[in-house]
Amino acid sequence: MNSSTSYFPAARLRRMRQHDFSRRLMAENQLTANDLIYPMFIIEGDNSREAIASMPGIERLTLDLLLEEAKELVALGIPAIALFPVTPLSKKTLLAEEAYNPDALAQRAVRLLKQHVPELGIITDVALDPFTTHGQDGIIDESGYVLNDITTDILVKQALSHAEAGADIVAPSDMMDGRIGAIREALEAAGFHNTRILAYSAKYASAYYGPFRDAVGSAGNLKGGNKKSYQMDPANSNEALREVALDLEEGADMVMVKPGMPYLDIVRRVKDEFGVPTFAYQVSGEYAMHMAAIQNGWLAEEAVVMESLLAFKRAGADGILTYFAKKAAIWLKG
Repeated sequence: MNSSTSYFPAARLRRMRQHDFSRRLMAENQLTANDLIYPMFIIEGDNSREAIASMPGIERLTLDLLLEEAKELVALGIPAIALFPVTPLSKKTLLAEEAYNPDALAQRAVRLLKQHVPELGIITDVALDPFTTHGQDGIIDESGYVLNDITTDILVKQALSHAEAGADIVAPSDMMDGRIGAIREALEAAGFHNTRILAYSAKYASAYYGPFRDAVGSAGNLKGGNKKSYQMDPANSNEALREVALDLEEGADMVMVKPGMPYLDIVRRVKDEFGVPTFAYQVSGEYAMHMAAIQNGWLAEEAVVMESLLAFKRAGADGILTYFAKKAAIWLKG
């Protein structure tokens, strides 16, 4: 402690905790709707919604219902959503051609949303796992290894198709080396100078993704496989900083740490080291764990969810992708 530090009884830290007004005045971090991004799953069809068993309260929506939901989110002050399409098995291929089809589900969703709710930020997922027959995030060789450069070529096509549809932010979540630079170069060449890139820079090979893979229909294709040859080892922290540095050098506007709460130390290190817009994803497994405890009466929903989201802000996150975004915005609105 420095020489200006007071000691008990001159310093009674509980004094400032006694009343609500003083607790509010000295709060070091604040959570608002401006911090929230709502991930949404979309399906083909009309006026239809599908429950996701492993994610209670979260549904797959057809585009007409997506639009209705988007208008509600704007009214709640949520600045952006992240879209994740569910691809029918008949459209999955080894080369993931549906990923860059201009009339595919994600591209149509973007056009619809920008036409009717242009003020809502649209983030699109740039990755091939929803479109491959094997559920990996890229093109594989005979041994099942994901080929980096061929995959990047297709990711570039996918990102361009999203930008052409009107996406505000493309978010490569694949973890291929060099893909940020390739996408940035292609966007610039095509005149999409202001299309932002949110790089999933520190995406770990986590066991917390299971419910998400159920939601987008890739779990069955993956057949128990893993993504350890391209997603990061949960044991590593310094490597995350190197990944972030490379993505920023290649042209990323924002960086992502995923998963969220088990990796808040990475969020803090990234923010301290680079001072750039830093996002974190409270992933499907985190949501499922919370909801299981909440539904069993073991945790109080609003209190524990809001505490978990505030933890992201305390760690340095500028934005939080969370399936609790809509509920949190409602609670914040009071």
